[in-house]
Amino acid sequence: MSLNRESAMNIANVLTEALPYIQRFTGKTVVVKFGGNAMEGEELQNSFARDIVLMKLVGMNPVVVHGGGPQIGSLLEKLNIKSEFINGMRVTDSATMDVVEMVLGGTVNKQIVSLINRNGGQAIGLTGKDGKLIQARKLTVTHKTPDMLAPEILDIGHVGEVKNVNTSVIDMLINSDFIPVIAPIGVGEDGASYNINADLVAGKIAEFLRAEKLMLLTNVSGLQDKQGNVLTGLSTEQVDGLIADGTIYGGMLPKIACALDAVKAGVTSAHIIDGRVDHAVLLEIFTDAGVGTLITNKARNI
Repeated sequence: MSLNRESAMNIANVLTEALPYIQRFTGKTVVVKFGGNAMEGEELQNSFARDIVLMKLVGMNPVVVHGGGPQIGSLLEKLNIKSEFINGMRVTDSATMDVVEMVLGGTVNKQIVSLINRNGGQAIGLTGKDGKLIQARKLTVTHKTPDMLAPEILDIGHVGEVKNVNTSVIDMLINSDFIPVIAPIGVGEDGASYNINADLVAGKIAEFLRAEKLMLLTNVSGLQDKQGNVLTGLSTEQVDGLIADGTIYGGMLPKIACALDAVKAGVTSAHIIDGRVDHAVLLEIFTDAGVGTLITNKARNI
């Protein structure tokens, strides 16, 4: 069955619009954080996997970092292990860390690998413990109330931050035409495992790889101004200003801070995109309009 003229022209226009982006980003590394709403529903999952496979086919080097908070919470509940959060971070004792490793390094990681492979890609799953990929240190958290003379240092267990990334592990996979799928579990100097926020891991991996792009999939349409309009084409200075005047606050702050740090550290651009949109990754990379917020060190261009 042949296409009618209008459908054929639409396809031609899409391909023509995408061409300069494909040419520019061939051979470039793009780190994509996959999690939240984008992981829910078979249609969105397959849409994401096809986007990643297509990126690889046109010569880009996608690196996937994933979360899995809801899946961890669900298994902890089934095991009657109580979850506690401090400053948005899950307190991770030894029993909880065992569950985190089981869910992130086992179930979720292998599901995403299988998803990409079923859609025509070649993915390999690993955690930050493999090849000392993500070298971590214990995260120190402080807490202060108005009546305290000095901040209190809180122990939240096996929660870490990225100290170093062994990029040779990722380079080896990329150079062998594989798509790395990374669970955000780090390893300390003493061999201890650490649970690390997936956004932070994605940002640090992008920094160490000197990636072209960092893409953080979220459940909002992007960074919004006080009137609810999506902002894009922002410089790091503009983002700093939006934080200072209170436009960026609450739950969006850590994600924006992660994107901002990555760009300031040398990543060419960071994107906060709506993971609820089919093919959100491709639309942000290969179209003029995009579907989220772009942050760079300069004004937007292709």
